Amino acid sequence: MSNVVIADPNLPIASILDELYRTLNNHNRVVLEAPPGAGKTTTVPLALLNAPWRGSKKILMLEPRRVAARAAAERMARLLGETVGERVGYSIRLEQKRSANTVIEVVTEGILTRRLQQDPELADTAIVIFDEFHERNIHSDLGLALCLQGQELFRDQHNPLKLLVMSATLNGEAVSTLMGKAPIIRSEGRTYPVQIHYGSTAKTGADITPAIVETVEQALQKHSGNVLVFLPGQKEIRTCAQRLNASLDTNIAILPLHGGIPPAEQQKALAPLSEHSQHSRKVVLATDIAETSLTIEGVNTVVDSGLARKPQFDPRTGMTRLHTVRLSKASSIQRAGRAGRLAAGNCYRLWSEDQQAALLPHTPPEIIHSDLSALALQLLQWGISDPEELQWLDAPAAPAYRQAIDLLRQLGAVSVDNTIPRLTKHGERLAGLPLQPRLAHMLVIADTQGLLKTASQLAALLSERLPQNGPGADIEYSLQVLQGTIHCPAQQRAWLRRVQQQAQHYLRAFSRTASTAKLNNAQVPGFLLACAYPDRIAQKRENSRHCYLLSNGRSARLNERDPLAGCDYLAIADLGGTNGQSDDRIFSACSLDPALFDQALQHLLKQRELVEWQNDKLLAEEHCCVGKLILSRRPLQTLSSEQRIQAVLNLLSTEGLGLLSWSNDILQWRARVQLLREQFPSHSPPWPDLSDEHLQCTMDSWLAPFLENVKKRADLKQLKLHSILETLLTWPQPQRLNELAPTRISVPSGSQLSIDYRAYPPVLEVKLQEMFGCKDTPTVANGQVKLLVHLLSPARRPLQITQDLEGFWNSSYEDVKKEMKGRYPKHPWPDNPWEHQATRYTKSKHARNKP
Repeated sequence: MSNVVIADPNLPIASILDELYRTLNNHNRVVLEAPPGAGKTTTVPLALLNAPWRGSKKILMLEPRRVAARAAAERMARLLGETVGERVGYSIRLEQKRSANTVIEVVTEGILTRRLQQDPELADTAIVIFDEFHERNIHSDLGLALCLQGQELFRDQHNPLKLLVMSATLNGEAVSTLMGKAPIIRSEGRTYPVQIHYGSTAKTGADITPAIVETVEQALQKHSGNVLVFLPGQKEIRTCAQRLNASLDTNIAILPLHGGIPPAEQQKALAPLSEHSQHSRKVVLATDIAETSLTIEGVNTVVDSGLARKPQFDPRTGMTRLHTVRLSKASSIQRAGRAGRLAAGNCYRLWSEDQQAALLPHTPPEIIHSDLSALALQLLQWGISDPEELQWLDAPAAPAYRQAIDLLRQLGAVSVDNTIPRLTKHGERLAGLPLQPRLAHMLVIADTQGLLKTASQLAALLSERLPQNGPGADIEYSLQVLQGTIHCPAQQRAWLRRVQQQAQHYLRAFSRTASTAKLNNAQVPGFLLACAYPDRIAQKRENSRHCYLLSNGRSARLNERDPLAGCDYLAIADLGGTNGQSDDRIFSACSLDPALFDQALQHLLKQRELVEWQNDKLLAEEHCCVGKLILSRRPLQTLSSEQRIQAVLNLLSTEGLGLLSWSNDILQWRARVQLLREQFPSHSPPWPDLSDEHLQCTMDSWLAPFLENVKKRADLKQLKLHSILETLLTWPQPQRLNELAPTRISVPSGSQLSIDYRAYPPVLEVKLQEMFGCKDTPTVANGQVKLLVHLLSPARRPLQITQDLEGFWNSSYEDVKKEMKGRYPKHPWPDNPWEHQATRYTKSKHARNKP
């Protein structure tokens, strides 16, 4: 088809471009599956330049990673013989190259979402392409959900918005279903065989540097060409680079590749070595950004650590932290495939074949384990109060979404009316800022306090990974490096430039006012962090210099020698822990002046009355609190009877109903009622539920009216519990209780014996001789429940336990008689127990008492 622009006919993707072109002519939603290396990222947008449905509108491509977005745009521009910013441009965080002539624009992260918020119709866009959708970035999921709804609501058949989802390893059928049975086009791709070399069983958390260095050295000796090494993060890249530079020949270039290095260094890692280079080979040390969309020239050997660093949200702490995790099976296949794009290659895996078989099939989508506060803010700005109103491949989990709404409410961004959350004016302001809600809130508050410059610097620090915090956890050290009062080490200059640029970007989001700072310099960092993280204000515990209680109720600790240890209050930016730990570790914080609670942080204060039992004393105080922290306390001057009763109920809820006096008579009575409740569920009126669980949760109705005079624990034992519980029976239940579940029962000997209802079935203990002639087992509850009869010896030891008296006389009695007759000769052991008179006496006494 002549209108299809085929930039490189040798790429595998070229074989399906005509089909894709035709399908997009007839459908507005399409799924394209193509393996890594097929060429889809740079070829497909160019192929659609002359599509009739594009007209003069843009092709917008969402790329999950900044490095890949820039590289894709530069590659497409070169294929057109142009420079970036002409027909092909890009917009990423802190950087954009585009012009009025730009037709293909590559964007990242939340840029698409912000454009949708400003223009839900995307009036200037013909198609949105979601590249590398299998990475399941939360922004991609949100962007697709909003595009699907925007496509339906704002674009008609004469002005359609087309959507193309491209993926390497995703289940295309699921995406097709999400998009209304969109047609699926598959490119087989072209890869060369890759020989896999497995290592020994790898241990999570172990230092991987020695194994990486040894494997790279081995690969360079055995194979020609360049080596691509996958490492979990920047720290490991720096460490391995130092070791390799020290051990390898100088003609081998060691090049890092991650999002934190300048674009020129990224391009150096991606591009082939020039003819005039002093190096003949290169080793690229990369994070997982090199898995799919980036092409690194000349690589035929891959060394894979098997690890990746992924953000994971911890609902216990409210923190999203980077965790080093095992890669998925799909990712391991993609990484290995990097060695076979141009020719047969080799992949060295630093784990065993058994571990490979145990890997997860796919990396879990980010939306499953991420902080959803930013997503919730965007949905509310879009006009969605419930995520279920949109179409998702994996919908946000309800508990995590509720937690996100709670945080937004705490920040004043959301109000809840009849359980429906709505954005406040403050929330609308936050939604328009390119930051996480906490940091956006901090900047808006800082703007009113004349602290915007410092807040922008602090927000930039918190948006990037801090390379160091000086001698401890104090974030003020990094802030002073950023402000220039502390010298920045040479190896961190790139980080410094990036953070300074980010801070300026945040400053430009505000109209600069001449408001005067209302706090002194020492108070500012603590105040700003407390605004961003009000749930992480920390108070030093008594008798400890380094252990703290947080306003969210959790515990945290500093290193004992940390310079911040001993501060009465901290504002914490970063902390984390592991399951099973009683407290979290504080990674980044600063001191917090408590005088701020009476000034700029007064809005966080809550007055709370505490009335509770401590040992045998009723404590009644008024507390001034920030969350779970008690800043001050004073005795309550007056205490109502309702407060006193509630305190007793709270005590019983905590320590249990065992504080009451449960005599044997009460336990028997309760068991009788419970038996009838179970046997007669349809009885009218119904028998009350007297189980521990029900009594515990209904104390305020049956017990509270009798607690007014309880002043100390001992008073609980004096309550007339039997009489209190009897009030739960309504007429004629007391009479029916005695009829259906009598406390005593007559036996053939004439004795009136007690029934123990505390066991089920109820137990009757009776001497065997007193049951002679009794065929039918005694019952209660109108014959519905047979008693469990314990037949006793004359010494009241169990001889037989049965609910079948007739069966006992006909079978087991003979054996019991033979054994007991010699042991208890004074008592009757007749051969025929059916005809012998029941008695509670010995044979001689029975004869004397015979009428």
